[in-house]
Amino acid sequence: VRSALDTNNQLVAAREAYTTASEQVSEAWSSVMPSVDLNASYQRNLAVPVNFLPAVIFDPSAGPDDYIPVQFGADNQWNSTISVEQPLFRPGVIVALGAAQRFENLQDESVRGQEQSVVTQVRSAYYQLLLAQEQARLTDNSVRRVRESLEETRALNRGGLADDYSVLRLEVELANLEPNLRRANNAVLQARRNLAVLVNYPDHEALTVEGSLAEIDLNDLEANTAANRAILTFNGARIEGLDAVPEALEAGISRAMEYRSDLRQLALTEELRKTEMRLEQAAYLPEITVFGNYIVSAQDNGSPSFFGRGDGQSATSRALGLRVSLPIFQGLRRDARVDQKRATLREAQANARQGVQAAESQIRTIMEGIEEAYLRATGQALAVQQAQSGFEIASAQYSEGLSSQLELTDAEVALRQSEFNYAQAVYDYLVARAQFDEATGQVP
Repeated sequence: VRSALDTNNQLVAAREAYTTASEQVSEAWSSVMPSVDLNASYQRNLAVPVNFLPAVIFDPSAGPDDYIPVQFGADNQWNSTISVEQPLFRPGVIVALGAAQRFENLQDESVRGQEQSVVTQVRSAYYQLLLAQEQARLTDNSVRRVRESLEETRALNRGGLADDYSVLRLEVELANLEPNLRRANNAVLQARRNLAVLVNYPDHEALTVEGSLAEIDLNDLEANTAANRAILTFNGARIEGLDAVPEALEAGISRAMEYRSDLRQLALTEELRKTEMRLEQAAYLPEITVFGNYIVSAQDNGSPSFFGRGDGQSATSRALGLRVSLPIFQGLRRDARVDQKRATLREAQANARQGVQAAESQIRTIMEGIEEAYLRATGQALAVQQAQSGFEIASAQYSEGLSSQLELTDAEVALRQSEFNYAQAVYDYLVARAQFDEATGQVP
């Protein structure tokens, strides 16, 4: 689990999405900070602009249609401006800051939910590998037992103590089991690859896991090996026996309302939608901004000289002002956008209610699965003991010639099936516990 939390590619992607959201918050803060711009330009007039003024300005005797060309500017012109703006009141920016922060919180919760999902996937994949190994072990034992029985039966057949049909029956059973063994071994390889991908383990063939489902004792923790105890104790929620199931169920539902990641994401989404609606409503309010400009301009003739060479060739100007912007009418765009956000808010609220109902139903179903798997494992443990005793009796009777090969085969099949049924029940119990932890927000 630690390896997966450090290197799993799903989590890497989720954490990068959170980083993006965090940077968007920083970007939103820039809207309330002052902005400073510097603009500079140089222009070379290949032909200095000329405007025409009425000649009467300079010569009262000039006619009304007489004009005098006047040159404006010089060969070289420079302009440099420093502009400063500081928002004093921008409701939209303030609300946008809240929206960005809520989106960051949503992404943070998404990472937490992805972490819990990965932990549950790792646990399930680990148990799946144990179950696949158990299936391969039991099938291998069956193949070995059938081969031993086949050799014994062939020897008896050569001595005239067993008929040809008994040999043929074992040969057919062996032919049916050998493909099952290959299939079981392939299932082990697939389960190992799945687990290796989740924990980003480079060499899946070298990956091994500890523990044995067939040896797990659900009733007595201390009767288990260290590896099996580690498996049984790797849980977030505590369920002290079947008598405590009702209390664990109610506690799990209560905790899920507070800590379950998808429910928290739905609640955060609802808050985000509220903020987005307020952001659209803020478009009706005025904005107030203070601004200032400092301008340096210069010009000269001849070869360019940076910002003039003497007096009278450059000038400065300063300005300070207050700008108020009040949107009066923009069609029906603002009303439509507010209505859209109000509808998405109602949708988010409905999704949150639906999520709570679905979570409660899921938790109850999982708890029922835990209880059923526990009882099934307890019953199957007794069945394994009985099947083992039956197989030993059948083997002894067959060796003494007191029972048929068919009875021995049936006893072997019953033993193999009961052993796998017990491993399956333990697997179902462990997977249900992992699902319960995730469903109640108590993932270890």
